[in-house]
Amino acid sequence: MATANSVTVSDLAILDLLRHQQAMTVAQFARELGVTATAVRQRLTRLMAQSLIERTAMRQGRGRPKHCYRITSKGLRKSGSNFVDLAQALWQEMRLIDDPQVRRGMLLRVAKRMASMYAGAVDGQSLEQRVAGLAALFDERRVPLELDKSSGLPVLKAPVCPYPELAEQDRSVCAMERLMFAEALGVSTRLSEYRLKGRPQCTFELGCESDQA
Repeated sequence: MATANSVTVSDLAILDLLRHQQAMTVAQFARELGVTATAVRQRLTRLMAQSLIERTAMRQGRGRPKHCYRITSKGLRKSGSNFVDLAQALWQEMRLIDDPQVRRGMLLRVAKRMASMYAGAVDGQSLEQRVAGLAALFDERRVPLELDKSSGLPVLKAPVCPYPELAEQDRSVCAMERLMFAEALGVSTRLSEYRLKGRPQCTFELGCESDQA
């Protein structure tokens, strides 16, 4: 069952239509999708609540204005941000760098750039607040993160890999992710468990001393 914060396959169909059309009405959606206007409005309400689409009123002569729906920049990222081939090609080129110091420097720069992109969402005063912001950001990308403090040392757990195909080819992407978490959260970070080594999730220990590459 869909909730106000979820995006279903049928919702993605609306976003996909709006990627190709400047604006659409409820009647146009209903015709394209083969569903009722009521069903369309329910989906539109969910998408507007998440700022994935926006509604504008268009007046055509006298009478009530006609409402049109457009995709937002956030909606474009949600529906059309699949750059897997580009990411893999760029990562393969990075792997060709022979000098380990140069390669590590490149990883660090990529991690810093990603952390700076996330800075607006990860800006809490406490570590818990910053982790919550990071988790909310990753949840939008369908990659769950959770903070576990049961063992005393804060641990960030990632049961799903954000880069499954890249990680299978080269585990240095895991090092980049660790560096990015350290930059974004402002604490030293150590990757203690790997999903690729048969563990149920990747585990990042926060606030620890680390000598990992």
